[in-house]
Amino acid sequence: MVVLVSFVGPSALAQTPEQPTVPTLPAVDSTDDLDLQVPVPTVPSLGDPGEEEETLSQSVSLIVVMAIGSTIPALMVLMTSFTRFVIVFSLTRNAIGVQNIPPAPVLIGLSLFLTLFVMQPVLATVNEDAIQPLLAGELGAEEAFDAAYQPLRGFMLAQTSDADLRLFMEMANGPQPERPEDVAATTLVPAFIVSELRTAFIIGFLIFIPFLIIDLIVAAVTMSLGMVMLPPIFISLPLKLLIFVLIDGWVLIVGSVVASVAGVG
Repeated sequence: MVVLVSFVGPSALAQTPEQPTVPTLPAVDSTDDLDLQVPVPTVPSLGDPGEEEETLSQSVSLIVVMAIGSTIPALMVLMTSFTRFVIVFSLTRNAIGVQNIPPAPVLIGLSLFLTLFVMQPVLATVNEDAIQPLLAGELGAEEAFDAAYQPLRGFMLAQTSDADLRLFMEMANGPQPERPEDVAATTLVPAFIVSELRTAFIIGFLIFIPFLIIDLIVAAVTMSLGMVMLPPIFISLPLKLLIFVLIDGWVLIVGSVVASVAGVG
């Protein structure tokens, strides 16, 4: 080791490897030579506040109208005579003895259009006093709702029995209103539905009686003739259809049900 150090020499050991040279950028005398363009963000103009308020009010009105439109099916079932029509027609179909004729969509469609026919004065009042002023911006949502409820309340009060209305007023456990017009909607609507159900079942029972008599007569005749193996429905069903067509049964039933609610509102 001593010989190697003496041969190489201390000067050779002291030398370090050469460092790589780093190129230097030319110096810039002034910042004026640099063309720096920094984009400046622009703030969009807010516009007229009056236009924004008008747009907001139109949007709110549109949302209110869409919300009301989504509740139309429930209102049609609960606050009109639709329930009475569809129950009476369904009981008539069962009384005849045919389960799927007419089909359910036909009965529902007939009930819907008869409801529109009977409720036309009420719906016209609602459109004139509530819907059109709301769309025109003359009434707010709450005021339009109150205006639309007034004619519907008059219709429901005219069709609701006093016993049903008194029952729900007692179950409400609240202050008793002095007039029927002061009854809350949460009390009037269920009382109206119960009254409609009772009226529909009474009409359906009256429709069942003649068809039941035909079934009893046919059953008695077949039993007296000894045709035990022949179901009476095979004979009574064509007979009931024939009698129903001869007396123009659908016209009689529709006329009777419409007359039970016509002129109200």
